[in-house]
Amino acid sequence: MRLIRSLALAAVSIPMAVPANPLAQPQTRGGPGIDVPGLRFHLKPEHMPAPYATPSVANSARRAAKPDEAPLDVPRGFRVNLFAGDLDHARWMTVADNGDVLLAEPGPGRITLLRDSDGDGRADLKEAFLRGLVRPHGLAIHDGYLYIGEPSRIVRVPYEPGDLRAGGNTETVGGNRSLGSGGGHWTRNIAFAPDRKTFYVAVGSAGNTNPEDPPRATVQRFDADGGGQSTFATGLRNPVGIAFHPDTDELYVVVNERDGLGDGLVPDYLTRVREGDSFGWPYAYIGPNPDPDFGEDEPGLVARTVAPDVLFQSHSAPLGLVFYDGDMFPESYRGDAFVALHGSWNASRPTGYKVIRVPFRNGRPEGWYENFAVGFWIKGSRTARVWGRPAGLAIAKDGSLLIADDVDQSVWRVSYQR
Repeated sequence: MRLIRSLALAAVSIPMAVPANPLAQPQTRGGPGIDVPGLRFHLKPEHMPAPYATPSVANSARRAAKPDEAPLDVPRGFRVNLFAGDLDHARWMTVADNGDVLLAEPGPGRITLLRDSDGDGRADLKEAFLRGLVRPHGLAIHDGYLYIGEPSRIVRVPYEPGDLRAGGNTETVGGNRSLGSGGGHWTRNIAFAPDRKTFYVAVGSAGNTNPEDPPRATVQRFDADGGGQSTFATGLRNPVGIAFHPDTDELYVVVNERDGLGDGLVPDYLTRVREGDSFGWPYAYIGPNPDPDFGEDEPGLVARTVAPDVLFQSHSAPLGLVFYDGDMFPESYRGDAFVALHGSWNASRPTGYKVIRVPFRNGRPEGWYENFAVGFWIKGSRTARVWGRPAGLAIAKDGSLLIADDVDQSVWRVSYQR
């Protein structure tokens, strides 16, 4: 047995004993405070503080020098190496059937292709696949095309695995403003349904709490050719990562919840999304808990608000989401979710700046999560000093986990040694 901590939302640590997991033992070096690999967190709605229990603060992380050796800590048996460096706003990835990695770099408006030609776990080819885009983010490959999420629309270009450059001009799929104005929360990530007939887009709100009409703060559904647009789910302030579970074919998203209600509110989360679900924003949060400013406006909507499946520490900023369906990691990881917590900017005590594992059992999340890759945040308990921040995640063809880091401008590779 070993002691781990279960953190309540009020930032109270409750020691509890659980059976030791040989794949989740902390390494000798950890990050600041309690952030070590394998540390578990189980956050429950009943522990949420009242709105405005603490002030809301601006507390952005500051850049620190990257350690010369072993910059990231992972569970025993895993290893980390640099897959690609010297990038420019490394954010989102998708992996082609031949193993090529396509990386969205929103700042320069570019998609970059990364190829590991000799199988040594490092990209030895880096090519500008496509330029001239408007803040590209979400990526998906389907039926001879690469689909790309821009802030107000989806575009696609001809693509076959092995191509070094786009095979033709961009084509708009679904209309030039099908995803709204593009202001505010601007990432537009894409997930094709397992039957490949439809795709789903996570669309964030323009603001923090003011009510907005669809498509903002929703998941939108399209036919593969861009027709048949419909609103699939609502009340999602800023859904970013979006993916289908490989065993159940159910859709999941990770969501950045609202700011301004204090350090402990509102928890970010991962949740299954079903057609017609409403997750409350801006009228309610984490089930039928009324927002102090807007809850009275829509009592019926508050009452039917869906409670999400797994709560993360407030302001952790979950971005990347991927389900493990590879063959490299231990069997116990199959079907589990990995989530990139980009890190807080608005909490008096920093949180996030790590990649976590969310275990699933029988196709459903168990409710807790644990640290998987830590070490981006290396010092500072009041203001985080970080050398990197994880954003996008992808499973490489060989089954390793790729982590895009938009501060160090790198892609990191996590492998497992059998």
